[in-house]
Amino acid sequence: MIFFWAFVIGGFICVIGQLLFDIFKLNPGQTLSILVVTGAILDGFGLYEPLIDFAGAGATVPITSFGNSLVHGAMAEAETHGLVGVVTGMFEVTSAGISAAIIFGVIGALIFKPKG
Repeated sequence: MIFFWAFVIGGFICVIGQLLFDIFKLNPGQTLSILVVTGAILDGFGLYEPLIDFAGAGATVPITSFGNSLVHGAMAEAETHGLVGVVTGMFEVTSAGISAAIIFGVIGALIFKPKG
């Protein structure tokens, strides 16, 4: 049953993104920002963790999980290190993903001929 709910919740998040493209005519940057901020707000109110517990990968794979990770890390570090922890906590949790995206982007640009 966990696979079913992961598919439904992950698909629903993707449908929201597609609707932002099609109905509201937002560009990819705007849509990405809205989804990241939505994930951050949901985590700020303590609603994203129960969603992850319920849907598993359906809630952790879409981009909303990035916003969740930013806020989750910032709040955890803020409890131990205060205001400085807010800044360091965001990057501590997400640095591996950001670093991987940069490294694989550079490798992809070296292997393939980028357009532009």
